[in-house]
Amino acid sequence: MTLSRAELLQRIDDQSRPWDIIVIGGGATGLGAAVDAVSRGYRTLLLEQGDFACGTSSRSTKLIHGGVRYLQQGNLTLVREALRERHILLDNAPHLVHDLPFVIPLYGWWDRPFYGIGMGLYDLLAGAHGLAHSRHLSRKETINLIPTVRRENLRGGIVYHDGQFNDARMAICLALTIADLGGTPLNYMKVSGLAARSAGMTVVTATEIESGREYELSARAVINATGVSTDQVRRMDEPSCAPLITPSQGTHIVLDRSFLPGNCAVMIPHTDDGRVFFAIPWFDHVIIGTTDTHLGTITPEPVPLPYEIDFLLAHAGRCLERRPTRTDVLSAFAGLRPLVGGKAGHKTAELSREYLLSVSASGLVTITGGKWTTYRSMAVAAVDAAARLGGLDSRPSATGSLRLHGWEPLSSPAGFPDGYGSDRGALEQLTGEQPAWKELLHPRLPYTAGEIVWAARFEWARSVEDVLARRTRALFLDARASREIAPLVASLMAFELGFDRAWQSRQLERFAAVAAQYLPT
Repeated sequence: MTLSRAELLQRIDDQSRPWDIIVIGGGATGLGAAVDAVSRGYRTLLLEQGDFACGTSSRSTKLIHGGVRYLQQGNLTLVREALRERHILLDNAPHLVHDLPFVIPLYGWWDRPFYGIGMGLYDLLAGAHGLAHSRHLSRKETINLIPTVRRENLRGGIVYHDGQFNDARMAICLALTIADLGGTPLNYMKVSGLAARSAGMTVVTATEIESGREYELSARAVINATGVSTDQVRRMDEPSCAPLITPSQGTHIVLDRSFLPGNCAVMIPHTDDGRVFFAIPWFDHVIIGTTDTHLGTITPEPVPLPYEIDFLLAHAGRCLERRPTRTDVLSAFAGLRPLVGGKAGHKTAELSREYLLSVSASGLVTITGGKWTTYRSMAVAAVDAAARLGGLDSRPSATGSLRLHGWEPLSSPAGFPDGYGSDRGALEQLTGEQPAWKELLHPRLPYTAGEIVWAARFEWARSVEDVLARRTRALFLDARASREIAPLVASLMAFELGFDRAWQSRQLERFAAVAAQYLPT
């Protein structure tokens, strides 16, 4: 089974030899880079200051897709790359990624030829990596697929296919894959300094958050994959460096499944701010998103803004017969996009999601930008650069065909994969240890007490938020229900990890503050 956190920490106590590659950042890009590096046989350490995917990487629209918006922008290269990566992920992680049909409702006479041509091009760019071909729908067919679609002036629709996934579970899967391959993934390790040393080594100073212990770790190459914190890490290496990142906030709201029954998502190709709008079925709920709000500062815990929630509710009301209100919102969450570049006065919605790879004078490799769908190709580029700079043996990437932790073929084309895959049998065995562990934690949530124990024992969860936000998706599905079960979750974790009542009290106080931010005021 998976090494414990204590066993992983023992590995960094050994200072007898340097790491080949240290990756800073435990979001999509950093985890992907560490998987790529260790799969090539490089001695790899990943350091994340919080929990894995605690930032942007757990707050996406839950799509593995080419990107219709990028098609509209004419960025065919990015769309083609993303569609290829979508195909790879469907093969390498079928327990996490699945096919989802999307319907574009048509209301104007010109919509059918315009969007029909666009989705035909989308199919063409996918080529052999495509899913089912897009096709035109009559008005009746559109209503059959989306029973709650707004019917006034509805002329028909177009259905196309893309990928859906569980972003936080994907991140945990990648961390487990790193460990499976012999790498060392560590959350709650805050990097505070970088220093060059003779013989081409870099020293990374990091503090283990729980104990306060400081480590000095030597590496032949260091990859900065810290998303919106990219410039902060770059300044550790080069204090006067010019910023690369323009932060943009994207907010989503979650509604009850009754707003969008059936197995299809809705896509509106153009909103008031120029973005694509989605209403997506997800774990018997509906995700509505997203916004694009320029931010002048980066905050560790972004909060949905009132006008963003109003924007999403208004656009949902334009495409659904039943107009949602604030009282219908079960949870609202925001994430910061690490967009590259941009000038004052420009909309962040216009910035590309293509990534940027840069190398500092001292040899720090920085990879930033991009999106979940292209995390693997970004990782390949970053590790290629790091291996060259570190003088490591040249070895090709193996991740194009690397099955991720928990891989198993999808048993049914319908339904949302639970994210455990081949671990499901062991999870059920653990859950059977105590009769109470088989019980649902809350009638509005699909999770059991046994999953909490599993997360603490085998997935390096260290807090109530880790479990309710990223091992399960309870906080994102229903913030009120999550707040109600937090005391039980804290008790289960304290028993499993050996923490005392004072720890439980601190955890409940912290989680209550976090959960409040997921409820619209």
